[in-house]
Amino acid sequence: MTRALIPGSFDPVTFGHLDVIARAANMYDSVQVSVVRNYSKAPLFTIEERIEMLQTVCGSWDNVSIGSFEGLLVQYAREQDIRVIVKGLRAVSDFEYEFQMAQLNRQLDSSIETMFMMTGTEYAYLSSSIVKEIARLGGSVKGLVPDYVEACLQQKVRRT
Repeated sequence: MTRALIPGSFDPVTFGHLDVIARAANMYDSVQVSVVRNYSKAPLFTIEERIEMLQTVCGSWDNVSIGSFEGLLVQYAREQDIRVIVKGLRAVSDFEYEFQMAQLNRQLDSSIETMFMMTGTEYAYLSSSIVKEIARLGGSVKGLVPDYVEACLQQKVRRT
């Protein structure tokens, strides 16, 4: 059984994320989508809220599970007995950073492979940061995130 891990901050999950998750779910027997605690970012949503959003919008895929972790990615993958990390890419700038991370991860554990997957071209411009900024400024994020995530965003930005 081939298991894959898709790590990310998912703050919030976008249609670009879901594009990569759906395609990975078609390629691998089991996909673990894991929210990463990133200390260099100030998230809008808590980890628990991001997990709930992912569980809601990924619920139709039987082979996709949702979790979270902090610490080294390869250590988490090893603990979960996962040997493939799937990283979604939007642009060349994403590749440069992710390539460095993949090389470092390979140095830490050569038994874990990183697979790069380009998001669909219709999502190449889309990032969680842009979605959050649009929502904070009162713009519509319809078509950028699922309806459930849009409702969560609207509720969150009203409170902040």
